[in-house]
Amino acid sequence: MRESGTKTEASNRISESDAKTGEPNKVSEPETKTSKPEIIKELETNSLLDLNKTIAKDIFTGTVYPCEVLNKIEDFIISLGEKLPETEYIRRDDNIWISVSANVYPSAHITGPAIIDEGAEIRHCAFIRGNVIVGKGAVVGNSTELKNVILFDEVQVPHYNYVGDSVLGYKAHMGAGSITSNVKSDKSLVEIKCYGRTLKTERKKVGAVLGDYVEVGCGAILNPGTVIGRKTHIYPLSSVRGYIIGNNIYKNKNEVVERY
Repeated sequence: MRESGTKTEASNRISESDAKTGEPNKVSEPETKTSKPEIIKELETNSLLDLNKTIAKDIFTGTVYPCEVLNKIEDFIISLGEKLPETEYIRRDDNIWISVSANVYPSAHITGPAIIDEGAEIRHCAFIRGNVIVGKGAVVGNSTELKNVILFDEVQVPHYNYVGDSVLGYKAHMGAGSITSNVKSDKSLVEIKCYGRTLKTERKKVGAVLGDYVEVGCGAILNPGTVIGRKTHIYPLSSVRGYIIGNNIYKNKNEVVERY
């Protein structure tokens, strides 16, 4: 019994080139253009950090946002460490390089890879857990813990701080007991919010990015994915999340005033 001709001629037609296989003509799909994600200028590295104030300047090459370097810190330290002059840096086991002018207290514990740059001070019972770059003249204080971070030159984390999966810009300072929280309670991937826009980090662990000259008050908590613009001051005991505009004083999300 013959099949009724309900299909269109185009769908049933077999081309000469496909006659041997018996496959019908392939109908070309319309091309779809994939739009590039919007660049969020406030979160860009150049909007937050002076790259001339860190030995790790080259790690930012080819990136847009500081959080993009978090996956690269370990390999970068090993690569850079191999090039550091032996007369200026002492190499310890486990890929640890310490400047001869740095002051590391005997009670401090350092796990590599790590680079401690010129004039840095690693004080009593500091705990460096690996993948850490401590900049020139920086201070890592009593019972402070660092993990997978870049501290730019002259950063101070001097008293009971936890800094993980973070980048702290030139002369940033964290008051006693202030911390970066780097994992969400539901363990989902961290997203950075900025004026209704979202930067997806594709990482479960992201702490904070502090722009140059940021001051964080004692006991403040920087929630996962916090980004603070240059020269902003954070009130003590504040809970901070998302992007905080530069050159301001932040008490809470409803009380943010410009610095004068």
